[in-house]
Amino acid sequence: MAEQYRAVVVTVSDRCAAGEREDAAGPAVAGLLRDNGYDVRAIEVVPDGIDSVASALIGAADSADDIALVVTTGGTGFAPRDLTPEATEQVCERRCPGIGEAMRAASAGITDRAWLSRATAGIRGRTLVVNLPGSPTAAVENLAAVIGPIGHGLKMLRGGQADCAREQG
Repeated sequence: MAEQYRAVVVTVSDRCAAGEREDAAGPAVAGLLRDNGYDVRAIEVVPDGIDSVASALIGAADSADDIALVVTTGGTGFAPRDLTPEATEQVCERRCPGIGEAMRAASAGITDRAWLSRATAGIRGRTLVVNLPGSPTAAVENLAAVIGPIGHGLKMLRGGQADCAREQG
């Protein structure tokens, strides 16, 4: 990646937010982002729920820090308080369903539980928001599956030129 994009990681977990469990997923995801050239500005921990997640997403995307990518980890399953996708869709102007589809397809090669993920992605202004599972291993596997396309998407979102050879047809 030629340009270094700024990123924020948001861990969504009642137990981590309450200090009952250490956040392992956020630092794991931040490590993968850094390994791929991203400038990770923060790892935040918020409790589950639409309001707390939406507030964190808006705070990062609308900050003066010009955050290009916000990655959440947690809150994408079937539990009653797993509402990260709903919060993401509430604050984003445009959906990016292919990112969630690609992550589920890649993860399905590892576990059939991948099909239970409700992870989604969307665009708020000039910021891409991507949901990941809460498990550190699953979060890293899912992000690794889409890290290349995300870089290209950010280039387009932020006014870069498309690779014409790939767009023909």
